[in-house]
Amino acid sequence: MKLIDNIADMKSYSDRIRAEGNKISFVPTMGALHTGHLKLIKNANNISDICVVSIFINPAQFGPTEDFNKYPRDLDKDKGLLKEIGVDAIFFPKLEDMYGDHFQTYVEVEELQKPLCGKLRPGHFKGVATIVLKLFNIVKPHYAVFGEKDYQQLQVIKKMVCDLNLDVDIISHPIVREQSGLAMSSRNDYLDSGQREKACSISQALFNIKQQFDTGITDRNNLLDSAYSILNKANIDEIEYLEIVDGKNLIEKKLAGPGDLVAIAARLDGTRLIDNIRL
Repeated sequence: MKLIDNIADMKSYSDRIRAEGNKISFVPTMGALHTGHLKLIKNANNISDICVVSIFINPAQFGPTEDFNKYPRDLDKDKGLLKEIGVDAIFFPKLEDMYGDHFQTYVEVEELQKPLCGKLRPGHFKGVATIVLKLFNIVKPHYAVFGEKDYQQLQVIKKMVCDLNLDVDIISHPIVREQSGLAMSSRNDYLDSGQREKACSISQALFNIKQQFDTGITDRNNLLDSAYSILNKANIDEIEYLEIVDGKNLIEKKLAGPGDLVAIAARLDGTRLIDNIRL
């Protein structure tokens, strides 16, 4: 497994792989890898000749009051996990290399960044789109794999790739869940056993909406009311949003239909968790 910590070497490596006629798949991460990441990365490994994973905690996607400084970091552990599953190269650039002196160029996907998480995390998707575009330009992948748990991020990236005519195929991977139903996330590490039990109500609320929809209920308020009952019974500290939106443009729907998305963001003792389900 090749370890690459600077942009020039990463570009040179990718150029050589491409010149040899090999296909590159790419998974961008912020580290703190868990089983969900590893399943996604294994998928990427299976669709290409060479699999590259980046580890970079991107400050541009964290707000001033968010958890950048306490975001879990264990590069040695991550390297071991990636070596174990057969990743070909890890790219872990330095902050000063990715955001040099007087950095001032950013990418915004104007409409898709506004709803859901965008309402509450201004600038977040600008930071996401910018770092992903930079990584695409450096790694030069044929395929990039993103998880569906961060569904809005996935749609933002797809739109950026389409609008800017980028030569990379975006592949989505289904949400990976713990046995309890809780969506796997690096931020789950913040939760104690009691909080994890409460957090399970988030996925339970989504599954409940899907079950009701499958019986023919489509009215937004009717679908959401029972979900709120589940969340309130579990004493979830704060529900930032629980919405039914169009699966492509993320516009809120009054009547749910096939392919629509139910998305939620909630906080447990300061830990922000997101989840979603397609109808």
